[in-house]
Amino acid sequence: MARIIYTLHDHLNESLKDPVFKKEWEASEVEYQVSRQIISERLRQHMTQKELAKKVNTTQAVISRIEHMTENVSMELLKRIATAFGTRVKVQFE
Repeated sequence: MARIIYTLHDHLNESLKDPVFKKEWEASEVEYQVSRQIISERLRQHMTQKELAKKVNTTQAVISRIEHMTENVSMELLKRIATAFGTRVKVQFE
């Protein structure tokens, strides 16, 4: 008997057919990209959340909430994070 595999990608594609879900999904895209970039750069620099928090004068819990998209990051904190990474913030509209 053949098995049918329903992937997360399949589920997302199906869910995106719902206009309410699609609107919410698209609304969270910016937060997702910010979170992904912070995590990626932090790991690239072999830095823990606690180490990053110390460099930007905040707590590890705040960094965790930003990375898990349960807290919005202010532009000021985003600039401090970029400075801690030795980078800069770049905003791009598409």
